Amino acid sequence: MNNRKTSVFDGILGDNMVLSSLMVISPVIICGDTLKNAEALSYAFTSVTILSMLIASFVPKKLPYTVKIIIYAMISSLVYIPVKVATQEFYRGAIDRIGIYFPLLAVNSLIVLQSEAKFFRMPRAKMFFSLFFYVVGFDIVMLLTGLIRELLAYGTINGRVADVDLPVSGLSQPFGGFIFLGLMCGLYRWIRSLVSREKKEMRSEPNVSDN
Repeated sequence: MNNRKTSVFDGILGDNMVLSSLMVISPVIICGDTLKNAEALSYAFTSVTILSMLIASFVPKKLPYTVKIIIYAMISSLVYIPVKVATQEFYRGAIDRIGIYFPLLAVNSLIVLQSEAKFFRMPRAKMFFSLFFYVVGFDIVMLLTGLIRELLAYGTINGRVADVDLPVSGLSQPFGGFIFLGLMCGLYRWIRSLVSREKKEMRSEPNVSDN
């Protein structure tokens, strides 16, 4: 049994939805090859998820589970429409480059799976802060992936030429994104284990004032 105390900050380090739970990894792998794509996806994911979950939190809890999931999907689909219009305005051409993975954000795992299993069991204020940090956790991974892959694959940062002599062209491809995400997952788990070990050592150290 896992007795680890949960926190509203878990979504960034303790339980990052991409690096820990491996949710919403397809856009990161397939589309996260440039910073511009990453920015567009982060903007859309943040807007759709937070707005949809806040509206869905007012759906009556007594409804059957299946009915509630259908309602959540309908809400996120309606929210997606103005978000898409805004994204086309701020990130021109990004939706065409991202393709089918952009509308799939409207039915991401936080809305469809984690809404009932995790967030809607919390008080609304705690739910909002916890959801916010889960979304930030995704955004951090998405932006870092887009930045590093663009730099190493194309030798550019946000479309501007950078001083990189040996671009790794394979990182622009899905298999390169998969390998890069695997390395990030390994680094994430190593950092998390170090933090956990330090906390255990601090708790196990004898209190000097008691001697």
